[in-house]
Amino acid sequence: MSIETKMAWRNIWRNPRRTLLTACAITFATVLLVFMLSFQFGSYETMINTSVKISTGHLQVQAVAYQEKKSIQFVIPDPQVIASVVDRIPQVAAYTFRGQAFCLISSADRTYGVVVTGIDPQKEARVSRLKQLVREGDFLAGNDRNQAVVGKLLAKNLRAKIGDELTLLGQGRDGSIAATVVSVKGIFRTGIDNFDRAALQIPLSTFQDTFSMDQSVHEIIIIGKSLADVAGIKTQLQNAISTLEGRKKLKTLDWQELMPGLRQAIEMDLISGLIFYGLLIIVVAFSILNTFLMAIFERTREFGVMMAIGTTPRRLTKILLLESMTITLIGILAGIGIGIGVTAYFQAHGIDFSGGSDLLSQFGITGRMYPKLSLLSVAIGPFMVLFFTFFAALYPALKIRRLQPVEAMTAI
Repeated sequence: MSIETKMAWRNIWRNPRRTLLTACAITFATVLLVFMLSFQFGSYETMINTSVKISTGHLQVQAVAYQEKKSIQFVIPDPQVIASVVDRIPQVAAYTFRGQAFCLISSADRTYGVVVTGIDPQKEARVSRLKQLVREGDFLAGNDRNQAVVGKLLAKNLRAKIGDELTLLGQGRDGSIAATVVSVKGIFRTGIDNFDRAALQIPLSTFQDTFSMDQSVHEIIIIGKSLADVAGIKTQLQNAISTLEGRKKLKTLDWQELMPGLRQAIEMDLISGLIFYGLLIIVVAFSILNTFLMAIFERTREFGVMMAIGTTPRRLTKILLLESMTITLIGILAGIGIGIGVTAYFQAHGIDFSGGSDLLSQFGITGRMYPKLSLLSVAIGPFMVLFFTFFAALYPALKIRRLQPVEAMTAI
């Protein structure tokens, strides 16, 4: 250990109360940053996974113009060919086919315009949470025909109950009249009002017969094994589809393209969080600045004597910077340890949001939120604290370079 390091360690404990208060401020800031960043990243992943498992999936394969126009004409003519490609991607957890069409739906009392979705009930249960969200009746089964599950608000608006018949009227892909009668088998509630107000699902075979789709579908919905796998799956799908003959009219979209509103909400929340964290770090930086300005004022004579006996200003600056970094590192290491402990507890037990705010309910989140520890959430906050406190301590340390030994020794 160098003589400068020994002197710095001795000096920071000359006023232990001030040292401990400064270290505690840094510790508090670090704990808050580690926990809040972990909570933010964990909540984002929860929001994304919850939302995609209600409607969009992590990725979708569609016809090129379908996302913009939502026309029944833009289809995937032979989805099994694309399915064979998806089957070869190990990061894919599950996939399913869907068809969608806008039509009028009538009960005995009322008529509404809704989007009817044709689903494969068995595959849908592996990519969607709707089966678990059925509140009345049952979800669709593999051998069902002319059955439907509807959103709770849509059922309320139609005054429809389990077993009631609903008449669907729309236009088929070939321009013909598409009409059928289905019975309400189940009523689901996702907590997303817009979805619950306008969603009706029927078996894919019934949808294809009613809307003259043959074997075509509009979407292939894909769920990855983890959110981190999405980019890799998209790249592999795009490369594989581009090599298939006649498949250039298909494209792959990830959740960010399918749900731009969710992406924008995450970006806005992250920006507001960074502003708050920046203000917190500035407060801590001023605490360090105040500590070492006071140290210079109190030790001016000491510095004058040291310079008079041959200590260079550069060496004194190094000692002061070592003092500041030692206090900062004590606070940061303690903060990381406490922050990881607190975050790990809530990562295991979650934070109860059973009341459900309006914002969370838009993404179907009404239960617990879980922070998620990661290298990024543990490292980025402490690094920012270390960076800003270093430059906060640099100013008072550099003031020593302007000290004159005689004036310093006679300072009051």
